[in-house]
Amino acid sequence: MNSDPRPLSAGLYLVATPIGNARDITLRALDVLAAADTLAAEDTRTARRLMEIHGVPLGGRRVLAYHDHSSAPDRARLVEAARTGSLAYVSEAGTPLLADPGFRLAREVRSAGGAVTAVPGASALLAALSVGGLPTDRFFFAGFLPSARAARRAALAELAQVPATLVLYESPNRVTDLLGDIAEGLGPDRPVSLCRELTKKFEEVVSGPAGAIDPAGLTLKGEFVVLVGAAEKGEGPGEEEIDAALRQAMETMRVKDAATAVAGALGLPRREVYQRALTLRES
Repeated sequence: MNSDPRPLSAGLYLVATPIGNARDITLRALDVLAAADTLAAEDTRTARRLMEIHGVPLGGRRVLAYHDHSSAPDRARLVEAARTGSLAYVSEAGTPLLADPGFRLAREVRSAGGAVTAVPGASALLAALSVGGLPTDRFFFAGFLPSARAARRAALAELAQVPATLVLYESPNRVTDLLGDIAEGLGPDRPVSLCRELTKKFEEVVSGPAGAIDPAGLTLKGEFVVLVGAAEKGEGPGEEEIDAALRQAMETMRVKDAATAVAGALGLPRREVYQRALTLRES
């Protein structure tokens, strides 16, 4: 560790930090954390611990909290710190702004005429794509889907026909529900890879068709990155297939939810399927 780091130019530095293994930090990130005039973090305890591990002295500097619930005045103070000096910002793990706080802060720093610099490094979505076994030539990052089941299914329906590998984040207490919704909404044969505890000692990847993965066999600890294979191209379903799918879905779901699930599974516009479901219900 350089004990006399070079001064930094004024601006905001978005510093990527390890997602699990503390050694997955870049030399440049350590230099920036050592030299920044002001430090800010989503979780100040995690940031302090990371700096302790790597021997980065605080030197009397405070680590200011900035997260999704920070107020406008809190953000304004950090914008001023970036305008008049160097401000290093880290999220709890990974790259700031990628399903992590920091977007509004970066936007306001730019609006105030300040510079925003990326200090790249670890990222859960890139790590998952590396080990997940699904195509990586094209991917679509959707982050966390809604926690409510109906809203989550609606979101999946919108993503159903994206011609790329889907990348989702999910917590361990909801990942089995997400897996079930993928199997039901996108089809049981849609390939899925569940990536858990990436870069850590108990890293695990479970892959297979969505309908064939047994939730009882999953270890529900640590954050998950869920990869979903791209939709296959083919001829659209016929009216009989659509009606049959709707009738089956409406046996256990409300019309609106059934239309959402069928539209996602068959790759059809939700509005059209919903109108068809209403006609079936009336008849």
